[in-house]
Amino acid sequence: MRTAADSTWVGAAVLGLLVLAGLLLAVTVELPDVGTVRTWIDGAGPWTWAGIVLGVAVVLLAPVPRSAVSVLLGVVAGFQAGLAVALAGGLLGGLAAFGLARLLGRPAVARLAGKRMERVDRLMLDRGGFWTLLAGRLIPVMPFVVLSYGAGLTAVRLGPYGLSTALGLVPSTLVQVGVGASAGVLAHWATTVTVIPVAVVLLVLAGLGLLAWRRRPAPEREPV
Repeated sequence: MRTAADSTWVGAAVLGLLVLAGLLLAVTVELPDVGTVRTWIDGAGPWTWAGIVLGVAVVLLAPVPRSAVSVLLGVVAGFQAGLAVALAGGLLGGLAAFGLARLLGRPAVARLAGKRMERVDRLMLDRGGFWTLLAGRLIPVMPFVVLSYGAGLTAVRLGPYGLSTALGLVPSTLVQVGVGASAGVLAHWATTVTVIPVAVVLLVLAGLGLLAWRRRPAPEREPV
């Protein structure tokens, strides 16, 4: 007969395998290029966009930098659509990671950590887990996926976690998607700057050199 302890370790093993599988997929699977993704989303309907949001959420279950995903969304989808997908996918991925950690990982961590886990739970519940998590999202010292799974291992409630994630994702996502959406403009600006005739630059340098030469102090004459 399977005991509660057996179920605890089975759940922890499943969670570990899921994270490991996500890491292997992130390292080995070759992502489509920007042109291919733009072809997919041209004229995309609501189901296609829903699928993209779901795909982003699944990607964020793996140890993948959320900033890179957000920048890529800005490149391929533009600012408005990219921002909507990045926020929705980030929130969904964060909630999924929280749920997996709470369901599969917390029993094993509580059994291993014992009193130390109780102190962490008390800290998160008594001193405002919402503010701690919001600070973690706004000041990304800890990677997105680590904070998502880590919060699920504590006793913090789903409501404060979800609200802190939804609010905390907004500032950084605005910047990251904006950078991606501006990539084309920046590239055009850089190209324009680099095609300035070199002769103009050389002419200016030559003029400055001539001016400096004419203003040099006259050499003193030796007495006869």
